[in-house]
Amino acid sequence: MSTCLIISVNVKVVGIDLAGSENRPTGFCVINENLVAKTSIVYKDHEIIKLVKNVTPSVVAIDAPLSLPRGRTSLETREPYHLRECDRELMKMGIKFFPVTLGPMRKLTERGIGLKRIIKQLGFKVIEVYPGGAQDVLRIPRKHASLEGLLRGLRRLGVKGLKRGMSGDELDAVTCALVGYLYLKGEYISLGDEEEGTIIMPKFKNRR
Repeated sequence: MSTCLIISVNVKVVGIDLAGSENRPTGFCVINENLVAKTSIVYKDHEIIKLVKNVTPSVVAIDAPLSLPRGRTSLETREPYHLRECDRELMKMGIKFFPVTLGPMRKLTERGIGLKRIIKQLGFKVIEVYPGGAQDVLRIPRKHASLEGLLRGLRRLGVKGLKRGMSGDELDAVTCALVGYLYLKGEYISLGDEEEGTIIMPKFKNRR
């Protein structure tokens, strides 16, 4: 079910292309109500939290698993639960992804869940997004296929302020923020369930 909110003046959406480690670059994007994007690269959790507090966004869209599969107690123990319902729905859509329990994804999941908890405690709405999957639905290239193609595709979708030479981390963060913007407009689908965890994706009507 979609919840449609009015995009009013001074609305801001944060998109975060989260890295699994604080030693690797995390893309950070702020999009306003006119779809003007501003990006930066950050590393540490405290940097991310400070930026979110300064922006005071209507929603924070994070590219990272923000929940564990139902029945799983931790990422450290060997358990037979590897996929959430939202992950299974991605599979049905033919969208490629990495399960939360796979190697490096464990650190990313731990970091994502921790950041979600802190940002929610600050009073901000947090949603899980998947820019690669969103790019597939929106029919624009993923960053590994073509950075230039991804930039052009985001421009075609109405995003302003993008510059040639932006990194893949930044452009994925822009995609995260765009999905957050569509979420506020009610132009999204929600995969999975609230109890276990959901992934927010653009509606298929945006396909080109």
